[in-house]
Amino acid sequence: MANDPADRTDMRLIAADKVEGVSVYNPKGEKLGTVENIFIDKRSGQAEYATMAFGGLLGMGEKHYPLPWSVLTYDTDQDGFVVSLEKETLEGAPGYDKSRFNTDDYGWRAEVAGYYGATA
Repeated sequence: MANDPADRTDMRLIAADKVEGVSVYNPKGEKLGTVENIFIDKRSGQAEYATMAFGGLLGMGEKHYPLPWSVLTYDTDQDGFVVSLEKETLEGAPGYDKSRFNTDDYGWRAEVAGYYGATA
């Protein structure tokens, strides 16, 4: 067992800096990508989205996919998150250039929520 509680996978809470880089798998155990970032609502304090990079080659042509936090489940056996998506479904999901997340236009939230059947 790790000494730092943030490093333990048996704990209910996880530090945000420990989530970044965690693998994301589909139910078949296929790795889809890794968590790049977490978006937290400043007012409610709730995590809303995690972004994951997918596709491209050596960072070129890579798209960034926001996943509603509610569709991610942590699996201690895989030491990563599981999302009920096939690679083909993810390829059709709304994805954006990284710069899109650095604007005050949050229009992407409704598109993403609708795709995954989550609330924006």
